[in-house]
Amino acid sequence: MSLVRRVLDSSALYRLIALAIFATIWQLATLSHKSMLIPTFTDTMAAIPKLLIPGYSGDESAKLWDALYQSNGALLIGFAISVALGVPFGLLIGRFRTIERFANLYISILLVTPMAAVIPLLVMSLGVRDGAMPTRVILIVLFAIVMLIVNSRAGIRQIDPSLIEMARCFGAGELSIWRRILLPGSLPAIMTGVRLGLGRAITGMVIIELLFIAVGLGNLIQKYDAQLDGARLYALIIIVVFEALVLIQAVRWLERRVTPWRKTTSFGR
Repeated sequence: MSLVRRVLDSSALYRLIALAIFATIWQLATLSHKSMLIPTFTDTMAAIPKLLIPGYSGDESAKLWDALYQSNGALLIGFAISVALGVPFGLLIGRFRTIERFANLYISILLVTPMAAVIPLLVMSLGVRDGAMPTRVILIVLFAIVMLIVNSRAGIRQIDPSLIEMARCFGAGELSIWRRILLPGSLPAIMTGVRLGLGRAITGMVIIELLFIAVGLGNLIQKYDAQLDGARLYALIIIVVFEALVLIQAVRWLERRVTPWRKTTSFGR
């Protein structure tokens, strides 16, 4: 009975059930609709190994891996820059009100500005030569960095001020306060910002390549769409979503490792 209870309590079981329901509805709907543009679930699943496995379907897998290399290269550089700049800046404006007074307007602009409107401006300014790597990196930074800044600032703000006052009463300096109170206390919020920023970075990567700079994954999506190759198009989108989920789960694992004291609250069974 304990094994059955563990299986029933596992979230993986409910995810598999939800996936099975979704796949069944997809398959039945496409079979009844018989659209050339929307492939069946089975056709889409059959196209995934053709794209991923080298030599399985001509040079399609080589094109996919090359696209992944180009897109993920810009994603990695842009997200690394976002973390390197966004986290320290968010901590500083959370700690020092004077810096926040200068920066608050620009943070608000980043929060409310639709990034799709900024893309053509940067494309015209920086150009699209050599795969437009600088343009794509800058745009990914703009998509992701605001989440890191806001969450890092929130991490500092949620720390009880009495802890800082107590540390000062015992003779702690600013560096010691950062090391013993501010950084450990804000780390859960920082990791949340990293996770949200990564999701925004992936979204930005696809939007940039799909709408304005036809390289990498965006180029393949446009190609399969123009060829009305629904199976490969949907398979490619599933591969991108799966990659995003793997990256998000990797950040969740890292979050649990670096903040083992953080407890999550679950409502209901």
